Amino acid sequence: MKVFVIAGEPSGDKLGAALMAGLKELAPGVTFDGVGGAGMIREGMVSRFPMEELSVMGLAEVLPRYFDLKRRIAEVAEAVLEAQPDVLITIDSPDFCLRVAKRVKAASSLRIVHYVAPTVWAWRPKRAEKMAALVDQVLALLPFEPPYMEAAGVACDFVGHPVVAEPVAAEEEAGAFREAYGIGDAPCLLVLPGSRRGEVARLAPVFGEVLEQVVAAQPGLRVVVPTVASVLEDVRALTEGWPGRPVILGPDEEAQAFPRGAAKRAAFRAADGALAASGTVSLELAAAGTPMVIAYDMAWLSRQIIGRMLRVDTVTLVNLVSETRAVPEFIGAECVPERIAPALLEVLAAPGAQEAAMRSTMERLGRGGEAPGLRAARAVLNRL
Repeated sequence: MKVFVIAGEPSGDKLGAALMAGLKELAPGVTFDGVGGAGMIREGMVSRFPMEELSVMGLAEVLPRYFDLKRRIAEVAEAVLEAQPDVLITIDSPDFCLRVAKRVKAASSLRIVHYVAPTVWAWRPKRAEKMAALVDQVLALLPFEPPYMEAAGVACDFVGHPVVAEPVAAEEEAGAFREAYGIGDAPCLLVLPGSRRGEVARLAPVFGEVLEQVVAAQPGLRVVVPTVASVLEDVRALTEGWPGRPVILGPDEEAQAFPRGAAKRAAFRAADGALAASGTVSLELAAAGTPMVIAYDMAWLSRQIIGRMLRVDTVTLVNLVSETRAVPEFIGAECVPERIAPALLEVLAAPGAQEAAMRSTMERLGRGGEAPGLRAARAVLNRL
């Protein structure tokens, strides 16, 4: 069996690597071709070119690369047709992957699977119909997504979210983290203002004002700010002067006692609560059992447009998956310190209020069951 797989960014590479491992387990002798990152290469792919060429976001970043990306789309589509695999699997990165799928579909009857359903439940529902015209099957991360895709005419399987397969720190590791960073028994708050420069620039000043109020009410509170390398210096500059003696936890600045990545996991487990930007981080917090408040804002024009297009009354994934509204969220015009701070103090005072919703979320995403990569592999094979 020959499988052609395309991923365009690190999150897709992780999904692809787990899927490839599952296919190797269920279909011994399977071979792989395509484009992927380090994880997929470890599973046996020789990437046709560095995946990083496709990891471009934002209009300003895409425009200078437009002709290179267009050439790569044509090149990859031609490679798929020449390889004649049993199935083409494209992973997220719809701007690139679906353009490849369109060319392949127009020139062949090859079966095409796309991994990660578009968020049609939140906005732009027509995307489901556009995808249905290009692919034969969709693999969904969230349990409520298949009906939306099936209504548009494409087979869709819920295969579980990768967060349930990620390791969670033990209590001993949480204690070691508190000791290593001098937190001790003090209340500890995670603050996560995003992973993109625009998000951090917009949210960090608001979060700083929230902390002024929260630390005034709880003077012993310690603040931990996990961040990624791409915004580390921005976070350092924007958090200067924050109360709570913040620990800035970058990927290369972890204590000697922790392997790379382990300090962040330990911080999530050690924290008493979190203030976070909207996104999949809410699922990471739920996996660690850390209660949270979600806050997010965007540029004024984007706020007006997206606000009118939203089809749901909450954007927090824990609320959506658990079918509750247990996690307080402050989006757009509501993202102001005077509203966020009281909610955060309430969460810190009664952390157990979100426990059932977080547990339900993890169960519905597949915790305790078959690993998502294996489920995804089985779904692909079952429909071949």
